[in-house]
Amino acid sequence: MSASAPQSAQTATDLAAATTRTRDLLILAAAVIVSLIALYAVFMDNGHIISATGSYLHEFSHDGRHLFGAPCH
Repeated sequence: MSASAPQSAQTATDLAAATTRTRDLLILAAAVIVSLIALYAVFMDNGHIISATGSYLHEFSHDGRHLFGAPCH
């Protein structure tokens, strides 16, 4: 019976490591998706999505285009 206890502890450790890796990959994927949406809004939107939220966000993204050197008008 003592031989199965270390194996059980190793299995629990492996499971915890796999769970942590999966969580980290999901967080990374969510961050990439949010970043791509933000880049689209700043560089490609031209006011269609952002202007619906008010002129403040539209002007902020417009200034961001100028900051990054992207053509906007």
